[in-house]
Amino acid sequence: MPIPIARPTFDTAEEKAAQDVIRSGWILQGPQVADFEREFAAYVGAKEAVAVSSGTAALHLTLLAAGIGAGDSVICPSYSFIATANAIRHCGAEAVFIDIDPSTYNLDPKLLEPALRPDTKAVMAVHQVGFPAELDEIKAFCDKHGLLLIEDAACALGSRYKGEPIGRPHGLAACFSFHPRKIITTGDGGMVTTSSSELARRIRALRQHGILSAEEGYLEVGYNFRMTDLQAAVGRQQLKKLPDLLERRRLQAVRYIEAFLPWGLKPQLESPGVFSNYQSFQLRFPSGGTVSQQQVLRHLNSKGIAAQPGILPIHWQKFYASVKEYHLPQTDTARREVVMLPIYHSLSDDEQQFVIDSVLELVL
Repeated sequence: MPIPIARPTFDTAEEKAAQDVIRSGWILQGPQVADFEREFAAYVGAKEAVAVSSGTAALHLTLLAAGIGAGDSVICPSYSFIATANAIRHCGAEAVFIDIDPSTYNLDPKLLEPALRPDTKAVMAVHQVGFPAELDEIKAFCDKHGLLLIEDAACALGSRYKGEPIGRPHGLAACFSFHPRKIITTGDGGMVTTSSSELARRIRALRQHGILSAEEGYLEVGYNFRMTDLQAAVGRQQLKKLPDLLERRRLQAVRYIEAFLPWGLKPQLESPGVFSNYQSFQLRFPSGGTVSQQQVLRHLNSKGIAAQPGILPIHWQKFYASVKEYHLPQTDTARREVVMLPIYHSLSDDEQQFVIDSVLELVL
């Protein structure tokens, strides 16, 4: 059997939860969504949690509810899934890309000051592949300049920064994704966590065509970004499994690290104060080394191992590259040197050993 890059984990608990919703007759946003929101907020330690249709919707609605719009700019990394910048563009604002720290693959806080512009309204810190960004430094910069801090935590459920769960927002809000590549999944879906009841209230209206209740009516032009009760019922069962899912992934990450470090390979490691969920596992093959990223990918793919290259930089896309010519050497290098290896709960020890052996037989 081929080894995929990721695979969601389901069992009869999710099946029964979905069946119960179908039999209840209440399918769209309802009691299951409300329960999922409450349980999710409790897990991350947030005051409010608002469920939406995707991680992209979570980012989009958070920016809108925060007042980001035309004439504004938001600083963010280019080494991220394109939804990070698309959400900014959907609001009519401009994404201003900065480079990453090569050791963390997250935005480099030292580069925030040079990127500051008169129209800058926010910083979007991405916790890439589950590794928390340097939130203290980023928050200090935002506070100094009166900027909003929004966390793109799409990949980071279960990760912690200096002991605190990602999702207990350091800034205005944190936005999660439940895409099948994430730690838990609802098929697709997203969540916003925040300490602001006002922000949560507006997002709740925006996700449902601008309405909160029949008595109030439509408060503004909104969107259809609701989560279904089917998704939420599955999400509630997934959330119960999160501790086990995290433990298994972290054991797999340690196994990769212990296998590769002695041979001079460069797996991504946790920095002090960072606890990662290892949503993805990144292994680096520096340019000029004995083997290139593309050689590794071809070799692994030929063996049925669905390894992938590093994240596709957003500024490489023509509809963002046309805005400005960016010089982001660390971002460009990471894309050309990083290989992402399979990591997921049901990856067996034998399958993981096959991945390790396949990498080592090429590089030794």
